[in-house]
Amino acid sequence: MHTHTSEESSTADKDIDASQPQPVALTADDGYRLGGFVWRHREPLAHGAPRPVVIINAATSVRCRYYFRFAAWLHRHGWDAIVYDYRGIGESRPANLAALEASWLDWGERDFEAVLRYAHRAFSGQPIDVVGHSIGGFVIGLAPSNTLIRRVFTMGAQYAHWRDYARRSRPAMLWKWHVVMPALTRLYGYFPAGRLGWMEDTPRGVALAWSRSRARFEDTYRHSPIARGQAQRQALASRFAALRAPILATSVTDDAFGTVAAVERLLGYFTRSDTIHLRITPAAVGVESIGHFAFFHSRFEADLWPIALGWLRTGQLAPATPGAIVSSHGALD
Repeated sequence: MHTHTSEESSTADKDIDASQPQPVALTADDGYRLGGFVWRHREPLAHGAPRPVVIINAATSVRCRYYFRFAAWLHRHGWDAIVYDYRGIGESRPANLAALEASWLDWGERDFEAVLRYAHRAFSGQPIDVVGHSIGGFVIGLAPSNTLIRRVFTMGAQYAHWRDYARRSRPAMLWKWHVVMPALTRLYGYFPAGRLGWMEDTPRGVALAWSRSRARFEDTYRHSPIARGQAQRQALASRFAALRAPILATSVTDDAFGTVAAVERLLGYFTRSDTIHLRITPAAVGVESIGHFAFFHSRFEADLWPIALGWLRTGQLAPATPGAIVSSHGALD
């Protein structure tokens, strides 16, 4: 992990190529060290408006490096950009993962929160946008400083409640994520997903919460080693309502996680945000499949990435945007 503090990002060096990501290290409020990367322009925007900065929140146990091409593309289109790894993953993995107590709550309340505060401090006066992939859309609601966000774009964002899995895939997914994952997690002290080629090794708190997810996410933490009392659980849920940024939630029809039910379940928490749920078929962009991950592949630079770019730039959908609107809600609808 890079050793600069959040105030010592190497992006401050004048000799650095701004088109290349620079490592940055941040510290969460509990002292945990997080690693990430920053793309930062040296010059202000030509028209004098403040340059926006975008934070990319990864899917569960996906390294931040997976989003490098997308972040670099947004950088070329005018944004400063930040990617980072949640505790336990990639640049933020400790020497002994089995000793790490971490859950999705930590990823939102502490890790994303630390990145939000860093962006607010290091990119002072710049609008902050967020791109959230899968659980990366969920953790937005957990951060106490989510009121700082200007706009949100999500892809397949949900919190993996098993009843929302695509029906055709549900039996295999139940076996994989609700039988194999918790069993191996209890055996190893963390989920050794890397050995199976499924994703990055995962902290046990994340794996076990996923395996017992409830229809209301806060109820997942009613009985567990990281249990929260009723008032604490209600406070977690109400924090989502602090977000006022408009959300474009995208999903694709061949994503077994990002079903209509799953995406709508999460959007229901963001009661003070204007939300649009856009659903895209692979055929709409001339391909056979997209799935849960491929949106961020560079082969979709011309077809899908402009959807995110346009939303972050204007807060509106372009007339020729592929897909169909599933739902559109004003704040407190």
